[in-house]
Amino acid sequence: MKRSGNALADALFRNLTRSFAVFVFLLLGAIMVSLIWGSRESISEYGLSFLWTNNWDPVRNEYGALVPIVGTLLTSVIALVIAIPVSFGIALYLTELAPVWLRRPLGTAIEMLAAIPSIIYGMWGLFVFVPLFQKYIQPPIISLFSGVPVLGDLFAGPPFGIGVFTAGLILSIMVIPFITAVMRDVFDVVPPMLKESAYGLGATTWEVVWKVVLPFTKGGVIGGIMLGLGRALGETMAVTFVIGNSFNLPSSLFSPSNSIASALANEFNEAGGMQKSALLELGLILFLITTVVLIFSKLLLLRLSRNEGRST
Repeated sequence: MKRSGNALADALFRNLTRSFAVFVFLLLGAIMVSLIWGSRESISEYGLSFLWTNNWDPVRNEYGALVPIVGTLLTSVIALVIAIPVSFGIALYLTELAPVWLRRPLGTAIEMLAAIPSIIYGMWGLFVFVPLFQKYIQPPIISLFSGVPVLGDLFAGPPFGIGVFTAGLILSIMVIPFITAVMRDVFDVVPPMLKESAYGLGATTWEVVWKVVLPFTKGGVIGGIMLGLGRALGETMAVTFVIGNSFNLPSSLFSPSNSIASALANEFNEAGGMQKSALLELGLILFLITTVVLIFSKLLLLRLSRNEGRST
């Protein structure tokens, strides 16, 4: 009798947990279906040309997603370029170099950065950072790279303070705590014996990190980077404050532009008809971009796992 009761409880527990897993797929499917249904007018009107049309004119009822897509990808790439090395350095210092008495307060400070609401970052960026950036940083950078091939075009234009680069920089500050926290946690799970063995063979701290810690934790490190990228792709309020909210393709990194999330935040409340459908299609595109990024990260991890042990 007791065995049958245990078997029944085990079956109930197994089915309950399975239902939770199925709920995740149902939720994703519901989001996808609702976005497709809500954007059906825009999809029917513009088709795939919506992706590369550089036009957003509510007055003429003409819409294209090229500017928000480019703005979203540019700001996210800038954020990762800045945040990954900084996060790696912080995580490395916390796990390998920092004295014991400093690790807890420094880790707490990083967690506090992650807890700050995004609108606070946006307000700080607009009212504090943008004026300083406009007055003291942008003009020297523009003068320094003026006439230099490629770099002169990247850092050109009037010093507005706001723009794609500013939005990417604010995003990098926002995603650093998330990437750092994941890297720190995965670095901590490396067996001490592996690191001590490498140190015993005369390896430096950098060699231990590069040849022992990173190979052991590459899955977690890539997962942390993807977590930061997901946060950067979907960030709304902070980007809305500092990107400039201009539906123009950026001519340089200092140019005002727009992102998918900021376009939704600015226009969805008053949108209707075709404009609302186009905004929902922007949301669908952002959903698909995030899905593609996740698939790419999984394929990268699969390739790395297949290559393990092949080098001699």
